Amino acid sequence: MGKKICWAIIFLTVALNVVMLQWAIESYLGHEFEKLYQFSIVALLSSFIALIAFLKWRRLEYSQ
Repeated sequence: MGKKICWAIIFLTVALNVVMLQWAIESYLGHEFEKLYQFSIVALLSSFIALIAFLKWRRLEYSQ
């Protein structure tokens, strides 16, 4: 996995995280608590994937 792919993964997962945060807030304010947990879990998973992609990119960037 190259540096550009890592950046693409980071960008996409952060964008997904922003959308999930927006939907989670709307679910909370709309009292749809069953959807709130789904959106929060997806947001946490995307954050974790972004973190792993960042660590992979950092290792690729500074190993040379």
